[in-house]
Amino acid sequence: MAKIKKAWFCTACGNESAKWMGKCPACGEWNTMVEEIVGKGDDGNITSRNRAFLESIAGTPQRLSEINSTNESRITLGNSELDRVLGGGLVEGSLILIGGEPGIGKSTLSLQIPLYCNHLKTLYISGEESVRQIKLRADRLMRQPDFGDNTNMYPESDTGNMSDADNCLILSETLLENILTQAKVVKPQLLIIDSIQTIYSQNIESSAGSVSQVRECAASLLRFAKESNTPVILIGHITKDGSIAGPKILEHIVDVVLQFEGDTRHSYRILRSIKNRFGSTAELAVYEMTSQGLREVLNPSEMFIPMHDNNLSGTAVAATLDGTRPFLIEIQALVSTAAYGTPQRSATGFDVRRMNMLLAVLEKRVGFKLAQKDVFLNMAGGLRVSDPACDLAVVASILSSNFDVTLSNDTAFAGEIGLSGEIRPVSQVERRIIEAEKLGFKQILVSSFSKIPSGLEKGIQIMRVANIQELVKAVF
Repeated sequence: MAKIKKAWFCTACGNESAKWMGKCPACGEWNTMVEEIVGKGDDGNITSRNRAFLESIAGTPQRLSEINSTNESRITLGNSELDRVLGGGLVEGSLILIGGEPGIGKSTLSLQIPLYCNHLKTLYISGEESVRQIKLRADRLMRQPDFGDNTNMYPESDTGNMSDADNCLILSETLLENILTQAKVVKPQLLIIDSIQTIYSQNIESSAGSVSQVRECAASLLRFAKESNTPVILIGHITKDGSIAGPKILEHIVDVVLQFEGDTRHSYRILRSIKNRFGSTAELAVYEMTSQGLREVLNPSEMFIPMHDNNLSGTAVAATLDGTRPFLIEIQALVSTAAYGTPQRSATGFDVRRMNMLLAVLEKRVGFKLAQKDVFLNMAGGLRVSDPACDLAVVASILSSNFDVTLSNDTAFAGEIGLSGEIRPVSQVERRIIEAEKLGFKQILVSSFSKIPSGLEKGIQIMRVANIQELVKAVF
């Protein structure tokens, strides 16, 4: 009998080794090497794992000026938010990876695409559900949602007619060779795989979801997408630390990586572009999970602005920017005397280390004694914020709670705070001002060093402050 060949693979980067090592020599991660069966035989060759990369179409080098640079054709998915994140639509022959936590909405979004894109002939492959389970989920998604005026997710689609989904072909299969055979027979305009961790190739003798299987299946699907000019969407699982499961080479193979973010206990979801070879990675889409699936949120600021009475202290509105989309979010702070010996510092949706830095600036530069007080910070709506322009609103909310003085709900903040207590300007401040004015805010506080185009002060008052001392005088 032929000898079984085994190898060790790093689950973080996919590096191959002939023996176990505690530290991966490629990426430097510890305890990530796993043993897998790679094939049988005495020739020393490891099956066809890298066949997609070794087989290339013969050609001659071309001059850069001779290459045709016409725009690639894009497929509109009928979902304006998803089209914008993709860079204007789906590119023919592209390979897209969508990742996220269980129950976040990956399978829901992937099934909504063929259900409401009647012009696309789609082959939906599921390795996790039976065709009956998919049909039950499709019936729920195809029911006409009641979102009120001008809020239908797909206003151009007749969601009440199930015959519109005749172009959606469903197949429950996990063997890669059978999937590729059916794809060549059906010749779909879109191929969806749910999920890549459940697909396996008979050329690799390890189990589905292993490093070698994920790499082989992704490479084979990439070759199919490029040869047939068919876009392929892959659904991927994530690990407990939030990264996409499988080798890191999976993210390098695909053209686009989209990540679903948000808390499954909240109804709002954020689809963020991590990698995009056909567009910008500074775009994101906001959805709301409803009983009829994911609904587009065209104005995300409306769900993050205050939804309470005007007489509450410790709240401030920050004009933040994620990519090219402005948000107005409510920041909530609670400052109280430490009931126990050690003061507590807690932040939800905000970097707790940056909050500690802002507290140190308040104590050192301004003289507010907060060392013996508990400080709790929360970004309303379950949104995670990394924009430094939130510093001004964070400090304002902390001081509001400390003084127990209510801030006006008509005031927004946009500014970064430095270690010396100065308020630094932020990028694209005019977009933040326009968003605040559109939502009815009467006043916005920005850095006095910000360069603001003329003509923006017609509908909103722009107050410039240079440091925290001026902020305290202007607000309190």
